[in-house]
Amino acid sequence: MLAEKFKNNTIILASASPRRQELFKELQIPFTIEVKSINEVYPTNLKGEEITNYLATLKAKSFETSIAENNIVITSDTIVWLNNKALEKPKNSNEAIEMLQKISGKSHKVITSVCIKTIAKQVVFSDTTVVNFKQLSTEEINFYVENYQPFDKASAYGIQEWIGFIGVTSIEGSYYNVMGLPVHKLYQELKIL
Repeated sequence: MLAEKFKNNTIILASASPRRQELFKELQIPFTIEVKSINEVYPTNLKGEEITNYLATLKAKSFETSIAENNIVITSDTIVWLNNKALEKPKNSNEAIEMLQKISGKSHKVITSVCIKTIAKQVVFSDTTVVNFKQLSTEEINFYVENYQPFDKASAYGIQEWIGFIGVTSIEGSYYNVMGLPVHKLYQELKIL
């Protein structure tokens, strides 16, 4: 559907996430991957989608000097929001276990922001999904962390993996947003770009 619209553009997905790349591929739009290393630090007064909006925009800003006339750069950022705090990616097994213990038996929000940048304009939007988890046992948490090593995932879990199969009791909102890309909103934004 959109491939024809963007046949004269180069769409750059600025994400190393295999999940985002997989979801983007399913939109049937040709794209390239280019990731720039940035220091993902945000002001401590930001909350919820303010954090992900800020970081998605920061990632897009790193393309400012290299963006060409026909380029469309797409960046994104995902956090888990629990008890008025952001849970980001764990640095090690202990942090991963700690995060999973925090979300066990509770509901939390998964917030993803996307920034679409061209030479002429920039659009930022976000999506929020509420995820409800059952009470996870210590054995289940340890098994998941040991076997899946979820260190590249916000709050140390992938909904599409074993822990999602056995732990997620319900969600309110987009499943794909929890995977890291609200494709329904991205599609709409690209349609009107």
